[in-house]
Amino acid sequence: MSSNKHSIHTRAILALAAVSALIGGGSAAVAATKAGSQASGPIESGAGPGWPAALSPSDFVARVDNPWFPLQPGSEYRYTGLKDRSETVDVVRVTDRAKRILGVKTTVVHDVVAVNGRPEEETNDFYAQDRHGNVWYFGEATKTLDSHGHTISTEGSFQAGVNGARAGVLIPGHPKVGLVARQEFSPGQAEDHFRVLDLNAEVSVPFVSSRNALRTREWTPLEPDVLDNKYYVRGIGTVREIAVKGPVERLRLVSFNKG
Repeated sequence: MSSNKHSIHTRAILALAAVSALIGGGSAAVAATKAGSQASGPIESGAGPGWPAALSPSDFVARVDNPWFPLQPGSEYRYTGLKDRSETVDVVRVTDRAKRILGVKTTVVHDVVAVNGRPEEETNDFYAQDRHGNVWYFGEATKTLDSHGHTISTEGSFQAGVNGARAGVLIPGHPKVGLVARQEFSPGQAEDHFRVLDLNAEVSVPFVSSRNALRTREWTPLEPDVLDNKYYVRGIGTVREIAVKGPVERLRLVSFNKG
């Protein structure tokens, strides 16, 4: 799910939080995100080589039902693990809300990350699926919280169509080993990529075990010393994430309630 998705650039976000709070950059980003949210027309793709250079709103369908990443409203995922050696709980909920971006109706997924029992990050992620089953990531509205729950930064927020940001492919409709895509593109801020490594991976977490999981590798050129592996199970979504290079970080699915 989405929380795992943006854990890569969350590390950079936290490092910049104090600066953003002082200069007000986060507020400006949110204002820019609101502007143009109703714009429509050709949609520039940020997915990279091998993917369409542009799309149109008519290329998208109403529901995200990719079996590797189904977003059924009301579904809730609970993950536990470690982040920089601290206990982490991540709760992801698929809402029944929608946000229209560049003429596309996106599904809003709400994500709260708590570290050592304290909420540290709260995010709304925006997804839409095209007619080929590819799930596109249109951006996020994220905020970093202090120990009192107050917002200290919105660094990392971006929206396709605003300030050069483009939608990327979070997960393909028909995964093949070796397939690569950029998941998001906001220059210097959000540049995560994935590569499909395995279509029959073994994975075991408290909620489910499978010998037919999809395994991907994720990275960003903004953090060249960090690599993550992610596992997806059909009909559920993301079940495990583990850093294979860089700071100690891992999450595993402990409960899932389908909406």
